[in-house]
Order: sequence, then structure tokens, then C-alpha cells
Amino acid sequence: MPKKRRASLRLHRHERHHAPPTQSTPRSWFRDAQGRVHRDLEHAALSRAVASGEGLLWVDVQAASAEQRALLGTVFKFHPLSIEDTTSAEGRVKVEEFPEYMLVVVRGVRFVAETEDLYDIETFNLWTFVGRNFVVTVHGPHAPGVDAAVDRLGRDPTLLERGPGRLMHHILDATVDAYFPIVDQLDDFVDGLEERVFVHFDQEALRDIFSVKRLVLTLRRHLSPMREVFNVLQSRPSPHVSPDTQVYFRDVYDHVIRLNENLDTYRDLLSSTLDSYLTQISNRMGLVTKGLTVVATLSVPFVVVSGMWGMNFAQIPLSDWPHGFWVMLAVQLGLGGGLVWLLRRNGWL
Repeated sequence: MPKKRRASLRLHRHERHHAPPTQSTPRSWFRDAQGRVHRDLEHAALSRAVASGEGLLWVDVQAASAEQRALLGTVFKFHPLSIEDTTSAEGRVKVEEFPEYMLVVVRGVRFVAETEDLYDIETFNLWTFVGRNFVVTVHGPHAPGVDAAVDRLGRDPTLLERGPGRLMHHILDATVDAYFPIVDQLDDFVDGLEERVFVHFDQEALRDIFSVKRLVLTLRRHLSPMREVFNVLQSRPSPHVSPDTQVYFRDVYDHVIRLNENLDTYRDLLSSTLDSYLTQISNRMGLVTKGLTVVATLSVPFVVVSGMWGMNFAQIPLSDWPHGFWVMLAVQLGLGGGLVWLLRRNGWL
């Protein structure tokens, strides 16, 4: 995969971030009952917004900050097990419902630009809590879905008018959409494999096939469990997700299904291409062996005859004849040609 394609992929990633005012205060947006939007609320204001039950509050918590994660218990009163989940970077994706909120855990992905490996990706969890009038997102240093929602919120403040379910949908939808540029890169790579393997027989193709096959298996391992998550969100009745909002999650569910189907197709294509590549190696080895066999067959008469006439005897036939050398050369060439003809006749060459 050329590096210029890697660079073009990075254009799809949202790199703009709004830094929180302090390390202990997370990014937050609150649309009150009068339609006014407030930014980066302090702890007391967050508590009042949650207790009011009005408007819509979105709080974006950095998982690495203990001060910000403390708000999950002190302000939002989440269950200790839910808070503990946010400390596990390798926790499984899932949907859990509690009386006052719903917890949705999905797996995000991004290409790692800091390494030379063109197929190196990083996966991470995104924890999303949705309640009566709030949405809380918890993540590590990278969260493309959150960044996309922040960018859209900066352009369209009405995003907060649609309710917590729609806001959660937008965040999770953007998280799933981050997989598509990677799958598009896989499509470009697979399209170029046929020419590399069958036309140019690129020696580095084998390494790339194994690298991309490992990438496909990694993506599939993280995407497969997400089918059940979005199936629950689009079909199971919940007080935290209205039937009108479930229709939107149905679209995300379709995206996840399509991504899994594409990955299954690429896995099969890479496996068949790998088999074809190994077959090409075997065929080329057979051609080389045939060539060496011809050379060895032609050399046998020269070795045998030269060895016999090189013995230290006083009387050797044709040694005193002026044309003896040319006669022996013709005999050796004839024997070699006869052996090659015999091998071809029997189908051994």
C-alpha cells in the first residue's frame, strides 16, 4: 500500500480538539430549558444540571484523569461496576441498562501514524452513558466519534436539541464510520494484489499479505461483537432510547453488518491470494529445477568421457589420431542431446 494512500486516509480523521479549562474539569456542553448553551461547567454547575432533569448535558471525560473520572460517582451517581469498567482498556463491548441510565461500550479504531508500519492500528474503548437529560462519554486520548460530534456541535448547536438518544447515536455512528476509511484502504490493497502476484511477482507481496491479513482478523475480532450491541439498541425497548431514535441505530447496525461482510470477503480473498502466491513459488521452483536438470543432463557425457580419457594410461584410444578431439566432442554432444530427448519423450522435462 503506497504511503500516499496512507496520507490521504489521515485527512478523514478529525484532529481539532478543544482543551478543557483545567485538568480536573472535563469538556462539557449544557443546553438549558431556555435554549442557551453553556460550555465547560464547573462541578457544582454540573450537579445542578443533572439534578434539574431539564435540558441536555454532555460531559466528555478523559479516562486518564482520576479527577474527571471521580465525577462519574460524585455527580452522576453511576454504579461502581460501571465506573470500574471505564478503567479497563480491554473491556468487552456491551450494553447494560440501569434504572437511571444506560451504558454502551463500543470499540473505536485509528491508524497509528507514529510508526513505520503502514498496517499498524490502535483500538480503544468508548464508554457512553445516557440518561434522562445527559450523555457522558469516557475515552482515552483518541476518540474519532467524539471529535466528530464536537466538530459538528461547533457548526450546529441544534445537535443538543434532539435529546440524549440522538446525541449518543451521532457519537456512536461517527465511531463506526471511522472503520470505513480503513476498509477502503484494504479494498485498494486487495485490488493491486493480482498484478503484484501474477504479473510482477513482487517478492514483498507475501509480507504485505500476512500484515493485512492480520489487520483484517483484528478488525473482525473487534467488529463482530458490536453487531449485538447495535442490534440491542435498534430493537430492544428501553426508556433511555425512544422508538424514534432506534430507527437511527438501525442504520448504524446495517453499517456494522456491511463492515463485517466486507472483512469476511477480504479474508477469503487474502487466503486465496496467499495460496496462489505459494503456488507461483512452487511453479517457478519447478521451472528452475527443469533448467538445472537440462544443464546437468548435458554435462553428464562430458564428465564421464573426460574422466575416462583423462586417466593416466599409456595407450588411450584416439589419443594419437589428429581428429580425435573433435570426434569425442561430437560424441559427448550427441550423448547429451540423446539424454535430453529421452527425458522429454518420457515427460520428465
